[in-house]
Amino acid sequence: MGRAAAAMRVSPSALSMQVSQLEATFGQRLFDRAGRRLVLTAAGRSALEYAERIFSAGRDLEDWLRGGTGGARRPLRVGALSTLSKNLQFDLVWPLLRDSVDGVTVEQGSQDELLTNLREFRLDVVLTSLPAGAAEAPSLQQVLLGEMPVYLVGRPPFRIPRKPFPHWLDGLPLFLPSRRSTVRVEFDTLVAQANVHPQVRAEVDDMALLRLLALSGAGLALVPKIVVERELVAGADLKVARVPGLTERFFAITGARHRKDVRTETLIRALGMQLAAAERSPRNP
Repeated sequence: MGRAAAAMRVSPSALSMQVSQLEATFGQRLFDRAGRRLVLTAAGRSALEYAERIFSAGRDLEDWLRGGTGGARRPLRVGALSTLSKNLQFDLVWPLLRDSVDGVTVEQGSQDELLTNLREFRLDVVLTSLPAGAAEAPSLQQVLLGEMPVYLVGRPPFRIPRKPFPHWLDGLPLFLPSRRSTVRVEFDTLVAQANVHPQVRAEVDDMALLRLLALSGAGLALVPKIVVERELVAGADLKVARVPGLTERFFAITGARHRKDVRTETLIRALGMQLAAAERSPRNP
């Protein structure tokens, strides 16, 4: 209590009285005494979480009202779906690190975790391959950044049979995204309609691991083009087949405000242009 009072530049007795008044207002104890120390109760921990959100929202309000016209700036806070391609995340982060004096923080997590942090002002933008649900629309704004073709990719000695697609998939070993992925759902529908039965060797959420499996020579991995873009540019010996009509879509989701952080708007435009340029690339297999 003494150190906290010193940091706040008030007397320990004044701070103790404020804590007592706060507990009386809430009707619950926020602290318990453990020897000479004060420790948070369960109610105190919950109150601390709410307080952190309130102060974070206050800082966000200050940044928004300034509109980037001056004052100290915090890093741009980016949330990235944990299953999102690391190549795509690098293409996002590198220009920010190169061009921005404010810096950037990148937090990975599930869609629900990231959107919760976005609504609670802990993030400025969320990058994801999953669209926000209809129930979340009123509190969020969603921009379709672009889409990338999806391929089945493998490395020799693995071979792709000379048969019409998708019939050559029958019995082939595949490494697929999990069923939480919209691409996986659409792929399953495609093979079911064709009545073919590939051998699913692994279901993987992480794109970096799918890339390694694609390079293993043990089968084909279902990945968006950007996952193996660097290998294609380097001229790697890959067996590649595009899945007709199948694409991975990418979204930028922000809070529903009247005015955005100019850095967020610049980021969204830049990433959309990067995806469009990648789609037009002559390295399309």
